[in-house]
Amino acid sequence: MRSEKKYLITEVEGHLKKSDYVYLADYDKMTVENVATLRKRLTAEGAEFHVVKNSSLRVAAKGLALPDLEPWLKGQTAVIVGGQNPTGVAKVLRDYFKETKKVAIKGGVFEKNAVDAALIGQLADVPPMKVLQSQLLGLFKMKPQQLVALIKAYADKQEKAGAAA
Repeated sequence: MRSEKKYLITEVEGHLKKSDYVYLADYDKMTVENVATLRKRLTAEGAEFHVVKNSSLRVAAKGLALPDLEPWLKGQTAVIVGGQNPTGVAKVLRDYFKETKKVAIKGGVFEKNAVDAALIGQLADVPPMKVLQSQLLGLFKMKPQQLVALIKAYADKQEKAGAAA
């Protein structure tokens, strides 16, 4: 293998190792300005947008034992990786596509499983982590309140029964 190809594959492997998810996008209709705008939005989530050669991506993914990406390695391909918030990154991609109709998600890898564009779209619908944490804390808070309400209702019932006797 030529040294240029080895370099490209090593570079793609470096991108793929940055997170436990990889989103693949078709960027065919994007301009340089569009790419710059999307990269800026992704940076806010700690993610990166890289244009890669399908052949390099194929070899790098196989070398890292990632699931088969072959169904999505047609046409222009970019990888989106990095950051600790895969749902936030999916939201950025979904919202950008809605605004511009320029980038389309092909599929990818999430937690070592191949996922299609529909599942990545579902990830985009998951509330942000802070909202989920608030909801969970609300559940923890609600349970004791329900218990207190039950105890109070029981005590009130006993009080009424004692007063009636």
